[in-house]
Formats: sequence, structure tokens, C-alpha cells
Amino acid sequence: MTPEYYGNLYRRYQTFCRQYHPDHPFRKIACGPSADDTDWTNGVLKTCFAKPAGDTCHGFMDLLSLHYYTSPGDWEHKGSASSFDDSVWYETMKKALYAEDLVRMHGNILDTYDPEKKIGISFDEWGGWYDVEPGTNPGFLYQQNTMRDALIAGLTLNIFNRHCDRVKLACIAQMVNVLQSMILTEGEKMVKTPTYHVFHMYKKHQDAELVSADLEENPTVGTEKYPVPALDMSVSVKDGVYTATVANVDLSNAYPVEISFRGFRPKKAEASIVTGDKCAKNTFDDPNAVTEEKADDVTLTEHGCSFEIPACSVMMIQLR
Repeated sequence: MTPEYYGNLYRRYQTFCRQYHPDHPFRKIACGPSADDTDWTNGVLKTCFAKPAGDTCHGFMDLLSLHYYTSPGDWEHKGSASSFDDSVWYETMKKALYAEDLVRMHGNILDTYDPEKKIGISFDEWGGWYDVEPGTNPGFLYQQNTMRDALIAGLTLNIFNRHCDRVKLACIAQMVNVLQSMILTEGEKMVKTPTYHVFHMYKKHQDAELVSADLEENPTVGTEKYPVPALDMSVSVKDGVYTATVANVDLSNAYPVEISFRGFRPKKAEASIVTGDKCAKNTFDDPNAVTEEKADDVTLTEHGCSFEIPACSVMMIQLR
């Protein structure tokens, strides 16, 4: 379909989606772009925001969907999910960070039609996508899950946090056995993936309020073709408890980190970490090779805390 044709179909059929029950409202989501297809976003929004005489519509939608997968290589040859070199690691991190460019890109278009940000982005397909595991059905998209996926999850969730004024809904593509899943199963066996443990840490951000946070010093690492900032962070607060999540994509170096707040002096710190070799994964024979572990080396300071984040890791720090 052309975006204009789809936009008109959407305008027509959404008319029949009425809020019949005040206690059970639903949200209408228009089909948005794949990756950087700004022509689609412009075309759909222009069509849906056209205002006939006497019409005061603001787009007929609550959300606009956005899909983007992180895949090294090309679409036909994405590479192994569990065996890759440093260059492929940094290529993947570079592509994962591109999700922030996409949110800004399509968010800027939304701003021209919806400056009050009534319409959110529904980033409802994302995650790492690689070649299927050898010997499995290609149609099932079964792939392993490593520390690389843990970092993809950490970076992407930080991005969604930072842009929560526009990203109102976000769903990893699958949860069990498909693409970047949180759980792998085999008969009666089940294993939690590194991605699962990152999601478990990041749930502390739920229902919290975003706190503006800046990294004053952030070295560039990676390769000449795929340079990336070493650290990535988001911070939120809920009921007086501050939660910071920090990802270190550097495969070689740990970094000292000091978090300073304005007008807040913490009295207690708790932290956990997911870390390991870049190709580390959980299997049915070794289900706990990568887990969320308690981090005890967080030191309280006058205005915050300090700690060291190891190479290839995601940390969650709570201060109260």
C-alpha cells in the first residue's frame, strides 16, 4: 500500500472502533514505518491529520507503530547468534544505538502534526535478529541469546526511557524461543536468557518518572567503521528512590563511574549486574552461566555514589 492509501483505510475503519465501555478503554495504533521510512510516516500522518470542514480531529490515533531490528551483516546473512568476533560486536552495538536516531527522526515528524505529544510511538518490534540455530526450522526463527543481546536490551531500554515523552509503548518482538527471547524451552526444560536478566533489572524503572541525566565524559570505543560511546545510561525516580541503569559496551575496559545528584543525598545503595564474555550464553546444560548478580562495590558519596562498571556489562543501581 502507499501511505496515503493506508491512511485513508485507517481513517475509515478506526471510525468503528468506539469506546463502548468506560472502564475498559482501548488504544488505537496506526501502522507506522519500518526503520527509517520517513515517507511512510509523513504520508500516513498527512492523510490522517487532514481536516475536513468542521472536523477538529487530531489524527484519529493514540499511537503510531515503529519496527526496527538490530542485525549485523545484511538481511540475508546476519551471522551466528552465539559466535562472533569483536568487529561484529561493535557493528551490532552501533546498529542498536540507531534506535535512538529513529525515535528522534519519526518523533520530529510527529512534532509537526502533534506538538502536544498526544500521540505516542509504539516501538512494538525490536531486538537482535541473527541466523537461526543450525539444524532448526528456519521458519521458527530460533536463535541463542548471549551477552550481546543483554547489551542490546540495556541500550534499547535506556533509549526508550530517555524518550518516554514520545515512546508510550514498547515490545520486544518475541518472548519465548523466537528471535531475542527471554526464555528458551526444550520439552519440559526452560532456561532464562541474558536478556531476561536485563529485563528483570530494568523493571525497577516501571511507573517511575524520568530524571534528566548527562554523561560528562564518555570515551569512544569500537572500530574505525563502527565507533560507539562506551557508556549509556538512564535514570528515573519513584517514591523517593532513584534507579540508574548503565551499560558498558566496551569489551576490554572497565570504567569508574560517579553519579552526582542535585538536591539529593542518598543514605543507602543497592546494585546488581549482568556481565560476562561477549559470547557467554545460558544453555540447558549450563543455565546459569549468565545471571543477575548482586554488586557490592557501590560507594556512597556526598551527592550520590561511585562504582566501577566492568567491561561488557549492564548494571542497575538504586539509591534511597
